[in-house]
Amino acid sequence: MGIQSVSLVQDDKQMQQFVRHLLRDVKALEYMIQNDWFDTGITRIGAEQEMCIVNSSWKPSPIAMKIMDNNEHKWLETELARFNLETNLNPREFHSSALRDMEVELREYLQIIQNRLDEHSAKIILTGILPTLKKSDLGWHNLTPKKRYKALMDALKLIRGEAYELNLEGIDELKIKHESPLLEACNTSFQVHLQIDPNDFVDYYNIAQTIAGPTIAISANSPMLFGKRLWHETRIALFQQSIDNRIAEHHIRDRSPRVTFGHDWLRNSILEIYKEDIARHRVLLSSDVKEDALDLVQKGIVPKLMSLQVHNSTVYRWNRPCYGISANGKPHLRIENRVLAAGPTIIDEMANATFWLGLMKGMKKHYGDITQHLGFEDASDNFLKSARTGIDNKFTWIGDKKYTASDLVLNELLPLAKEGLEDNKIDSADIDRYLGVIEGRAKTSMTGARWILRTYTKLVKETSKDEALATLTAAIVEKQNSSQPVHEWEMPTLEDLKEYQTDTLVVEEVMETDIFTVRRDDIIEYVSDIMQWRKLRYVAVEDQKGKLDGLVSTGSLARHFSDSHHYKKTENLLVGDIMVNEPITVRPETSILEAIQVMEKNGIGCLPVVNSGNIVVGIITETDFLKISSRLLKRLKKEK
Repeated sequence: MGIQSVSLVQDDKQMQQFVRHLLRDVKALEYMIQNDWFDTGITRIGAEQEMCIVNSSWKPSPIAMKIMDNNEHKWLETELARFNLETNLNPREFHSSALRDMEVELREYLQIIQNRLDEHSAKIILTGILPTLKKSDLGWHNLTPKKRYKALMDALKLIRGEAYELNLEGIDELKIKHESPLLEACNTSFQVHLQIDPNDFVDYYNIAQTIAGPTIAISANSPMLFGKRLWHETRIALFQQSIDNRIAEHHIRDRSPRVTFGHDWLRNSILEIYKEDIARHRVLLSSDVKEDALDLVQKGIVPKLMSLQVHNSTVYRWNRPCYGISANGKPHLRIENRVLAAGPTIIDEMANATFWLGLMKGMKKHYGDITQHLGFEDASDNFLKSARTGIDNKFTWIGDKKYTASDLVLNELLPLAKEGLEDNKIDSADIDRYLGVIEGRAKTSMTGARWILRTYTKLVKETSKDEALATLTAAIVEKQNSSQPVHEWEMPTLEDLKEYQTDTLVVEEVMETDIFTVRRDDIIEYVSDIMQWRKLRYVAVEDQKGKLDGLVSTGSLARHFSDSHHYKKTENLLVGDIMVNEPITVRPETSILEAIQVMEKNGIGCLPVVNSGNIVVGIITETDFLKISSRLLKRLKKEK
């Protein structure tokens, strides 16, 4: 959980004071490492569970602050968006029943949260990216009203400006601009922590980097955003782009994003990471720091290193170094694995954590310094390709061997993970249970990402995008608390969707976005042929900047072609001569009921959909409403 007592840097004096504390924190940390202050000889694990809240229509429900009212649980916290929550599991020693105990605790916490959500007809969903999220859900109105989140958003806005771009391509393509960096709130993860002795930190960190790619490939669970099928682990690209404060320049200059895999192996100490991040990334947030860390260590007192932790919380490494203080008062170091998506079930999450933890131990035992066996470029390439293609990826591995994801997991990594867990005396039944899930995914080539892609691709051929996404989301919620991992799931059908409320739909959820447009200076034959080829009744007219200029309908074409006088002069007619000027429009966030009323009142069969800048973003017609009505009637008939 992030540090809450932070603020936007107000002036140069505050910046200078914070940086001074930051540099002294680094020196204090260096002193503690050199003088063996750290908790050693013991391995502890922990985890953080992020989740989304959905309403009875399977859409995001922004009620997190209501759930936090009179909250008596220290393990429950808010997240960036009002439709997110987070739990923090207790650290525990990594042996015997540790993994099983973690699962029991997680189930208990989620049940307590769900009990609260039941009062609001809402549910938890464990998913890397909520399938039913809309772009309009990510406005400032859904930012959790806490100082830390507002400060971070304001800081990014000052550096980057208003427009954030997102460019992703998979089966589909997504290219959008957004006015706030709240895109980050799309991502939910299951973050696993492993305590490391300072002397072993370098080797373990490099191993964490090495296994990040294979871990993503076998656990990917966020292949969709805004109804688009993108990367198997879309979170990776989405997080980097949503927090990216780099500005395109004319000259070729390397600039590091704040979300990063890293640039090279770690060589000597955890200090290299902190020093590099301070050197590369300017301070975004400040905190009213009271302690002088260097002065405290000289007095023999363990400092909190608050400035260092604040800055570290604004640089997002996928394997993040963490400093903390154990219950015994000694400082400790951890590696936080941030690559694992939330869900799709608790058993899947625990299997992912078990696989990663076992690999960390097994790889260390067998390879020690992994940098002697694999190039950093290969580890980085494996990471990025795994995010794109998941279990379909091919790896460059130790000894320059090439493996498919399934073969690498089955033949190389699972034996190492099992050995690492056995060496830590993890109960054999738990090893078999959790690693059995990983083995099942590898043998069936079925991850959460692949299940979601197959399910949506099937459903969207049978119904609208919105109902397909609702059916998909409802199926995940229903199955997530079962003991059945995702590779054993069957695909849902439209009949499985018990609740689907059309009265809450907005235009954005049902409008057609794959539209064909023309310009006012185009000849009539051009628009006529397009409408005939594509079987269109309406075509929007836009200018060179994409702004709505008019609307052409089959009716307007028919009137001119049926008039003999105009017919003879068709070759001289242009779109501008027959189009409807200043057509009635709606916005993406307009409710479906309101759009229907606009059509009925004005006797029209089409509404171009435009954004605040009058840019055409879609089109909705009476045919779309007919489809909604037809599905609703079929559902009502079935209920009878």
